[in-house]
Amino acid sequence: MLLRRMRWMSEGDGRWELDAETPATMEGTARPVPGDPLPLGLSRGPRVTRPKQLDFFHRFMASPLVPTFSSADGGLSVHHAHLFHLTDNWSFTILEKIHVQKLVSVVKEKLANRQEEAPWTKDLKKHLHDVMSLGVGTELLITPDTTLLLELYDIKKGDRGKAIFHHKLPHQNITFQASWPGLFVDKKGLYWDVPLSLSADLASVGSSSGLSYHLLLQQNSGEPKCFGGDETSEVPIALLPGLCAKAAVSIKKSIDAWRKKEDKLKNVQPYDVFLSDSHASFTGIVGAVASGYLGDCSRRVSIRDETQRSNAFRMFNERNKFAAFADLFASVTFTAQYGNFQRLFLDLTKASARFDIASGSLFLCGASRLAQDFFFSRKPDIETFCDVCPDVTISFQQQIVGPFSFRVESSVAIDPRNQDHFVRVDDSIFAIDWALKVLGSAKATAWYSLKHQEAMVELRFFEA
Repeated sequence: MLLRRMRWMSEGDGRWELDAETPATMEGTARPVPGDPLPLGLSRGPRVTRPKQLDFFHRFMASPLVPTFSSADGGLSVHHAHLFHLTDNWSFTILEKIHVQKLVSVVKEKLANRQEEAPWTKDLKKHLHDVMSLGVGTELLITPDTTLLLELYDIKKGDRGKAIFHHKLPHQNITFQASWPGLFVDKKGLYWDVPLSLSADLASVGSSSGLSYHLLLQQNSGEPKCFGGDETSEVPIALLPGLCAKAAVSIKKSIDAWRKKEDKLKNVQPYDVFLSDSHASFTGIVGAVASGYLGDCSRRVSIRDETQRSNAFRMFNERNKFAAFADLFASVTFTAQYGNFQRLFLDLTKASARFDIASGSLFLCGASRLAQDFFFSRKPDIETFCDVCPDVTISFQQQIVGPFSFRVESSVAIDPRNQDHFVRVDDSIFAIDWALKVLGSAKATAWYSLKHQEAMVELRFFEA
């Protein structure tokens, strides 16, 4: 299931990805804390801005109000967008967000005090401020390959803002972004606001296999604060003020063990062209990542964790507040699909399992120690077993009827130290997909995370 879309991986204890969909704020995006894996359900494929997603739902899917749910944002909300095309290359958007639970509370309060003579209109401005949030945005298509996006959200409340400059090159994408505040999400699912976050991003694009690379510069300023969560939570060190530079390179190879195309119905378009072949395939990714830190954020490299037992390169200069880190990573995915997603019922069954090795040096050290223990007939250390255990993600998708299918994705933890729960499910995401057949490969997805108490309806494109 591609509710969690791995782009490339990072140092230390997890994967590092691009900005992700989230229902916590009006802008609908958050970045992961550097070094932390994203909670399931947050990442996505090629992104359409949230205002354009809402406009699509309004115009083509008869949905004037689009719901989201987030415990960090007070529960259930509905969203609406007004998109105005000022010229052929310039648009302006007004966004509205109504907090349903706050609205219900206001109505109950007024009904309980209906005997009072004070009219509702007396407190109307206060109530509107409590239950409704407003946002505005403008997008300018400077050239066919260059876009400038300016957005302001929660006007007169939190005053969140974002500016994005995006330029497409033949084989790379360049993005400059400024956010005030910048929203980040850690591995526990907690959100953090950084007063000012600046970034410059260069990523390769092109074929799904072969060589790819990714470069990032990120500057955080100000003291991070927990957004809608436990104020006593410890601030992630990687979000402290400072400059971070990262570079990653990887090689990806996909192999079809089996693919069948003979059973397709003639002259019948599949609901999703990327899900039209029965097949079994393997995909492998191997790469390296290096990062440098300058400022208070450099202290994260000095923290002792399991990677200290590996041969990963790390350097920390406390006096000059400088740190560097480099490591290997790898990922293997097995996918099996039966059905062509053309017929009305049960024509798609798909399952996949992904095994991620976030620290290649730690894995190699652990594998070497296990080999030595086996050769010399020694009892292996439990910690060594933990070093070679990958992060596992399993998913299952089943067509229900027509373009509708059900998907579930779970992260599975393997912990030899826990005899009672050697294998446990850490998190699960449930989703209903509505394939938009007319667009070739696109879908409206409604997903829910029981663990993090979040739900969202969004558009996704070109996800297999």
